[in-house]
Amino acid sequence: MNPHETWTTLVSPTQLAARLGTPGLVVLDARFALATASGAGSGEADWRVAHVPGAHYAHLERDLSGAHAPGAGRHPWPGEAAFARTLAGWGIAGDSQVVVYDAADGAFAARAWCLLRLAGHAAVAVLDGGLAAWRAQGLPLDAASPLVPQSLAQPLAFDRSRLFDAARVQAHLAEGGLLLDARAGERYRGEVEPIDRVAGHVPGARSRPYAANLGDGRFKSSTRLASEFSTLLDGRPPGDVVAMCGSGVTACHHLVAMAHAGLDGAGLYTGSWSGWIEDPARPVATGAG
Repeated sequence: MNPHETWTTLVSPTQLAARLGTPGLVVLDARFALATASGAGSGEADWRVAHVPGAHYAHLERDLSGAHAPGAGRHPWPGEAAFARTLAGWGIAGDSQVVVYDAADGAFAARAWCLLRLAGHAAVAVLDGGLAAWRAQGLPLDAASPLVPQSLAQPLAFDRSRLFDAARVQAHLAEGGLLLDARAGERYRGEVEPIDRVAGHVPGARSRPYAANLGDGRFKSSTRLASEFSTLLDGRPPGDVVAMCGSGVTACHHLVAMAHAGLDGAGLYTGSWSGWIEDPARPVATGAG
Protein backbone atom coordinates (compact mmCIF):
# COMPACT_ATOMS: atom_id res chain seq x y z
CA MET A 1 0.00 0.00 0.00
CA ASN A 2 1.37 3.39 -1.02
CA PRO A 3 1.11 5.81 1.94
CA HIS A 4 1.75 8.84 -0.26
CA GLU A 5 -0.63 11.05 -2.19
CA THR A 6 -1.10 9.95 -5.80
CA TRP A 7 -0.30 12.61 -8.40
CA THR A 8 -2.16 12.26 -11.68
CA THR A 9 -1.81 15.55 -13.57
CA LEU A 10 0.57 18.14 -12.10
CA VAL A 11 2.99 18.27 -9.19
CA SER A 12 4.91 21.25 -7.79
CA PRO A 13 8.69 21.34 -7.32
CA THR A 14 8.33 21.43 -3.53
CA GLN A 15 6.01 18.42 -3.57
CA LEU A 16 8.44 16.41 -5.66
CA ALA A 17 11.46 17.49 -3.63
CA ALA A 18 9.79 16.27 -0.44
CA ARG A 19 9.37 12.78 -1.91
CA LEU A 20 12.74 12.29 -3.61
CA GLY A 21 14.30 8.96 -2.73
CA THR A 22 11.11 7.33 -1.51
CA PRO A 23 10.20 3.82 -2.72
CA GLY A 24 8.07 3.65 -5.82
CA LEU A 25 8.95 7.12 -7.18
CA VAL A 26 10.34 7.24 -10.73
CA VAL A 27 11.40 10.58 -12.20
CA LEU A 28 11.88 11.09 -15.95
CA ASP A 29 13.74 13.95 -17.64
CA ALA A 30 12.20 14.57 -21.09
CA ARG A 31 14.16 17.63 -22.21
CA PHE A 32 14.39 17.97 -25.99
CA ALA A 33 14.50 20.61 -28.75
CA LEU A 34 12.42 20.04 -31.88
CA ALA A 35 13.54 22.85 -34.16
CA THR A 36 17.32 22.87 -33.69
CA ALA A 37 20.00 20.86 -35.44
CA SER A 38 21.26 19.59 -32.09
CA GLY A 39 17.77 18.88 -30.75
CA ALA A 40 18.04 15.11 -30.92
CA GLY A 41 20.98 15.11 -28.52
CA SER A 42 20.87 18.38 -26.62
CA GLY A 43 18.38 17.28 -23.98
CA GLU A 44 20.32 14.15 -23.11
CA ALA A 45 23.57 16.11 -23.00
CA ASP A 46 21.98 18.58 -20.59
CA TRP A 47 20.67 15.67 -18.47
CA ARG A 48 24.21 14.31 -18.18
CA VAL A 49 25.38 17.66 -16.81
CA ALA A 50 22.62 18.15 -14.22
CA HIS A 51 19.20 16.71 -13.49
CA VAL A 52 16.74 16.16 -10.67
CA PRO A 53 18.38 13.54 -8.42
CA GLY A 54 17.49 10.05 -9.56
CA ALA A 55 15.94 11.13 -12.88
CA HIS A 56 16.21 8.84 -15.90
CA TYR A 57 16.47 10.39 -19.35
CA ALA A 58 13.48 9.88 -21.67
CA HIS A 59 14.51 10.58 -25.26
CA LEU A 60 11.64 11.79 -27.43
CA GLU A 61 12.68 9.84 -30.52
CA ARG A 62 14.30 6.78 -28.95
CA ASP A 63 11.97 6.20 -25.98
CA LEU A 64 8.75 8.13 -26.58
CA SER A 65 8.27 7.41 -30.31
CA GLY A 66 8.14 4.36 -32.53
CA ALA A 67 9.30 3.32 -35.97
CA HIS A 68 8.01 5.25 -38.94
CA ALA A 69 4.92 3.98 -40.71
CA PRO A 70 2.86 5.58 -43.48
CA GLY A 71 0.84 8.46 -42.10
CA ALA A 72 2.44 8.22 -38.66
CA GLY A 73 4.21 11.59 -38.87
CA ARG A 74 7.57 12.67 -37.49
CA HIS A 75 7.10 11.10 -34.05
CA PRO A 76 5.09 7.90 -34.50
CA TRP A 77 3.25 6.46 -31.53
CA PRO A 78 5.34 3.53 -30.22
CA GLY A 79 4.22 -0.09 -30.24
CA GLU A 80 2.95 -1.60 -27.01
CA ALA A 81 5.68 -4.22 -26.60
CA ALA A 82 8.45 -1.69 -27.25
CA PHE A 83 7.00 0.82 -24.80
CA ALA A 84 6.56 -1.89 -22.18
CA ARG A 85 10.29 -2.65 -22.48
CA THR A 86 11.07 1.05 -22.16
CA LEU A 87 9.07 1.30 -18.92
CA ALA A 88 10.80 -1.78 -17.53
CA GLY A 89 14.15 -0.21 -18.37
CA TRP A 90 13.27 2.73 -16.13
CA GLY A 91 12.03 0.44 -13.37
CA ILE A 92 8.41 1.57 -13.73
CA ALA A 93 5.99 -0.93 -12.22
CA GLY A 94 2.23 -0.87 -11.95
CA ASP A 95 2.34 0.85 -8.54
CA SER A 96 5.07 3.39 -9.41
CA GLN A 97 4.45 7.11 -9.01
CA VAL A 98 5.98 8.65 -12.11
CA VAL A 99 6.88 12.34 -12.42
CA VAL A 100 8.05 13.75 -15.76
CA TYR A 101 9.67 17.10 -16.43
CA ASP A 102 11.31 19.00 -19.28
CA ALA A 103 13.12 22.31 -19.46
CA ALA A 104 10.12 24.48 -18.62
CA ASP A 105 6.67 24.44 -20.22
CA GLY A 106 5.81 20.74 -20.06
CA ALA A 107 5.37 20.11 -23.80
CA PHE A 108 7.76 17.14 -23.95
CA ALA A 109 6.90 15.91 -20.46
CA ALA A 110 3.27 15.82 -21.58
CA ARG A 111 4.13 13.29 -24.31
CA ALA A 112 5.46 10.85 -21.70
CA TRP A 113 2.46 11.57 -19.46
CA CYS A 114 0.09 10.83 -22.34
CA LEU A 115 1.85 7.57 -23.25
CA LEU A 116 1.66 6.33 -19.68
CA ARG A 117 -1.92 7.41 -19.14
CA LEU A 118 -3.15 5.81 -22.34
CA ALA A 119 -1.26 2.67 -21.34
CA GLY A 120 -3.42 2.57 -18.19
CA HIS A 121 -0.92 4.05 -15.72
CA ALA A 122 -2.84 6.62 -13.66
CA ALA A 123 -0.10 7.69 -11.23
CA VAL A 124 1.87 9.95 -13.56
CA ALA A 125 2.24 13.72 -13.30
CA VAL A 126 4.07 16.56 -15.02
CA LEU A 127 6.37 18.76 -12.95
CA ASP A 128 4.70 22.15 -13.21
CA GLY A 129 7.22 24.69 -14.51
CA GLY A 130 9.75 21.98 -15.28
CA LEU A 131 13.43 22.21 -14.48
CA ALA A 132 13.29 26.00 -14.72
CA ALA A 133 10.92 26.12 -11.73
CA TRP A 134 13.01 23.51 -9.89
CA ARG A 135 16.18 25.58 -10.35
CA ALA A 136 14.38 28.82 -9.42
CA GLN A 137 13.61 27.34 -6.01
CA GLY A 138 17.23 26.32 -5.45
CA LEU A 139 16.36 22.62 -5.28
CA PRO A 140 19.09 19.98 -5.64
CA LEU A 141 20.57 18.71 -8.89
CA ASP A 142 23.10 16.03 -9.63
CA ALA A 143 24.83 14.34 -12.57
CA ALA A 144 24.78 10.73 -11.38
CA SER A 145 23.21 8.05 -13.56
CA PRO A 146 20.40 6.45 -11.57
CA LEU A 147 20.41 2.78 -10.69
CA VAL A 148 17.66 0.80 -12.39
CA PRO A 149 16.13 -2.16 -10.57
CA GLN A 150 15.94 -5.32 -12.65
CA SER A 151 12.36 -5.83 -13.85
CA LEU A 152 10.58 -7.69 -16.60
CA ALA A 153 8.46 -5.88 -19.15
CA GLN A 154 4.80 -6.22 -18.27
CA PRO A 155 2.19 -6.45 -21.06
CA LEU A 156 0.30 -3.22 -21.66
CA ALA A 157 -2.45 -2.07 -23.97
CA PHE A 158 -3.01 1.49 -25.13
CA ASP A 159 -6.53 2.88 -25.07
CA ARG A 160 -6.92 2.84 -28.84
CA SER A 161 -10.30 4.57 -28.63
CA ARG A 162 -8.40 7.79 -27.87
CA LEU A 163 -5.76 7.43 -30.60
CA PHE A 164 -6.77 8.83 -34.00
CA ASP A 165 -5.35 8.44 -37.49
CA ALA A 166 -6.24 10.67 -40.46
CA ALA A 167 -9.31 8.66 -41.45
CA ARG A 168 -10.74 8.79 -37.94
CA VAL A 169 -10.00 12.52 -37.74
CA GLN A 170 -11.93 13.13 -40.95
CA ALA A 171 -14.87 11.10 -39.63
CA HIS A 172 -14.64 12.92 -36.29
CA LEU A 173 -14.89 16.31 -38.00
CA ALA A 174 -17.74 15.13 -40.23
CA GLU A 175 -19.68 14.14 -37.11
CA GLY A 176 -19.22 17.61 -35.58
CA GLY A 177 -16.32 16.75 -33.29
CA LEU A 178 -13.75 19.35 -32.22
CA LEU A 179 -10.16 19.16 -33.49
CA LEU A 180 -7.81 21.44 -31.57
CA ASP A 181 -4.47 22.37 -33.16
CA ALA A 182 -1.85 23.04 -30.47
CA ARG A 183 0.75 24.66 -32.74
CA ALA A 184 1.50 28.36 -32.58
CA GLY A 185 -1.06 30.51 -34.36
CA GLU A 186 1.25 31.53 -37.18
CA ARG A 187 1.92 27.87 -38.03
CA TYR A 188 -1.79 27.04 -37.91
CA ARG A 189 -2.53 29.94 -40.25
CA GLY A 190 0.23 28.84 -42.63
CA GLU A 191 2.22 32.07 -42.31
CA VAL A 192 5.40 30.21 -41.31
CA GLU A 193 6.43 26.56 -41.19
CA PRO A 194 9.84 25.95 -39.60
CA ILE A 195 9.66 22.15 -39.50
CA ASP A 196 7.25 20.53 -41.97
CA ARG A 197 7.34 20.79 -45.78
CA VAL A 198 3.78 22.18 -46.12
CA ALA A 199 2.26 25.08 -44.19
CA GLY A 200 -1.33 25.32 -43.04
CA HIS A 201 -3.81 23.25 -41.07
CA VAL A 202 -6.39 20.49 -41.34
CA PRO A 203 -9.63 22.00 -42.68
CA GLY A 204 -12.08 22.27 -39.81
CA ALA A 205 -9.43 22.33 -37.06
CA ARG A 206 -9.60 25.09 -34.43
CA SER A 207 -6.48 26.88 -33.19
CA ARG A 208 -5.62 26.59 -29.50
CA PRO A 209 -1.83 26.97 -29.06
CA TYR A 210 -0.61 24.87 -26.17
CA ALA A 211 1.04 28.01 -24.76
CA ALA A 212 -2.49 29.22 -23.96
CA ASN A 213 -2.52 26.62 -21.16
CA LEU A 214 0.27 28.48 -19.39
CA GLY A 215 0.70 31.61 -17.35
CA ASP A 216 4.11 32.79 -16.11
CA GLY A 217 5.67 29.50 -17.18
CA ARG A 218 3.26 27.27 -15.27
CA PHE A 219 -0.08 25.70 -16.04
CA LYS A 220 -3.03 27.97 -15.38
CA SER A 221 -5.28 27.03 -12.47
CA SER A 222 -7.65 24.12 -12.93
CA THR A 223 -10.57 26.55 -12.60
CA ARG A 224 -9.33 28.83 -15.36
CA LEU A 225 -8.46 25.93 -17.66
CA ALA A 226 -11.91 24.43 -17.07
CA SER A 227 -13.51 27.74 -18.05
CA GLU A 228 -11.42 28.15 -21.20
CA PHE A 229 -11.86 24.59 -22.43
CA SER A 230 -15.55 24.57 -21.57
CA THR A 231 -15.97 27.60 -23.82
CA LEU A 232 -14.24 25.71 -26.64
CA LEU A 233 -16.27 22.58 -25.98
CA ASP A 234 -19.52 24.57 -26.18
CA GLY A 235 -21.55 21.83 -24.55
CA ARG A 236 -19.61 18.88 -25.99
CA PRO A 237 -18.22 16.23 -23.62
CA PRO A 238 -14.39 16.03 -23.34
CA GLY A 239 -14.44 12.85 -25.42
CA ASP A 240 -15.58 14.90 -28.41
CA VAL A 241 -12.20 16.66 -28.49
CA VAL A 242 -9.17 15.47 -30.45
CA ALA A 243 -5.87 17.34 -30.07
CA MET A 244 -3.22 17.63 -32.76
CA CYS A 245 -0.02 19.56 -33.41
CA GLY A 246 2.96 19.06 -35.70
CA SER A 247 3.80 15.47 -34.79
CA GLY A 248 1.66 14.39 -31.84
CA VAL A 249 3.94 15.78 -29.13
CA THR A 250 2.84 19.24 -27.99
CA ALA A 251 -0.81 18.26 -28.53
CA CYS A 252 -0.40 16.09 -25.43
CA HIS A 253 -0.15 19.34 -23.45
CA HIS A 254 -3.88 19.83 -24.10
CA LEU A 255 -4.64 16.39 -22.70
CA VAL A 256 -2.74 17.20 -19.50
CA ALA A 257 -4.42 20.61 -19.19
CA MET A 258 -7.89 19.19 -19.76
CA ALA A 259 -7.34 16.37 -17.27
CA HIS A 260 -6.09 18.90 -14.70
CA ALA A 261 -9.28 20.87 -15.35
CA GLY A 262 -11.44 17.82 -14.68
CA LEU A 263 -12.13 17.30 -18.39
CA ASP A 264 -10.28 14.04 -18.98
CA GLY A 265 -10.99 11.85 -22.00
CA ALA A 266 -9.86 13.81 -25.08
CA GLY A 267 -8.24 11.98 -27.98
CA LEU A 268 -4.94 12.50 -29.79
CA TYR A 269 -4.28 12.62 -33.54
CA THR A 270 -0.99 10.77 -33.30
CA GLY A 271 0.34 11.60 -36.78
CA SER A 272 -0.84 15.20 -36.56
CA TRP A 273 0.15 17.71 -39.24
CA SER A 274 3.28 15.88 -40.38
CA GLY A 275 1.21 12.72 -40.87
CA TRP A 276 -1.65 14.56 -42.56
CA ILE A 277 0.58 16.03 -45.28
CA GLU A 278 2.19 12.69 -46.11
CA ASP A 279 -0.76 12.20 -48.46
CA PRO A 280 -0.73 15.05 -51.01
CA ALA A 281 -4.39 14.37 -51.80
CA ARG A 282 -5.51 15.56 -48.38
CA PRO A 283 -6.81 19.15 -48.29
CA VAL A 284 -4.84 21.96 -46.66
CA ALA A 285 -6.35 25.12 -45.22
CA THR A 286 -4.62 28.42 -44.44
CA GLY A 287 -5.70 31.57 -42.69
CA ALA A 288 -7.59 32.04 -39.46
CA GLY A 289 -10.15 29.27 -39.93
